[in-house]
Amino acid sequence: MWRLADVYSANRDFLESGGPVLVVILGVVFLMWTLILERYWYLWTGHDQAVRKLENQWEAREDKSSWYAHQIRRAGVSRVVMSLRRNVPMIQTLVALCPLLGLLGTVTGMIEVFEVMAISGSGNTRAMASGVSRATVPTMAGMVAAISGFIFSVRLERLADTEGDRIAGHLGDA
Repeated sequence: MWRLADVYSANRDFLESGGPVLVVILGVVFLMWTLILERYWYLWTGHDQAVRKLENQWEAREDKSSWYAHQIRRAGVSRVVMSLRRNVPMIQTLVALCPLLGLLGTVTGMIEVFEVMAISGSGNTRAMASGVSRATVPTMAGMVAAISGFIFSVRLERLADTEGDRIAGHLGDA
């Protein structure tokens, strides 16, 4: 079983092997997953209340067939869908940022490799290994973070679309 000190040491070594860009990627991933979890928390806790409030407002209306009533229904459904989509564009931006930061890590790591080659020649493989590590680890971390965030951002977007259609259909039947 892993001890806390072992976990800390492994994480510290991983962050050091990737360089300062990896710390930035970690911050972006933390923010991205905070926003993703917030969206799911809203779905589990607040979304049903918003839908019930919209349904109650619609049921309280006497006129449900005029053009104005349909516009009011569309506006209410739009508000609920907008509340579902809140922070999804920010999540998508952070997802797109992760591979770019990984690429930045690749460039800075390769610059380190070239500096070592310029100073000590191309025969010093140990000195170049640190730069190669700083070039590959952030790239891998950025891609893994982007893939995981992309999967959940697409799920959130599709959920908002299907939920909007479901609500509009439900209110249309009333």
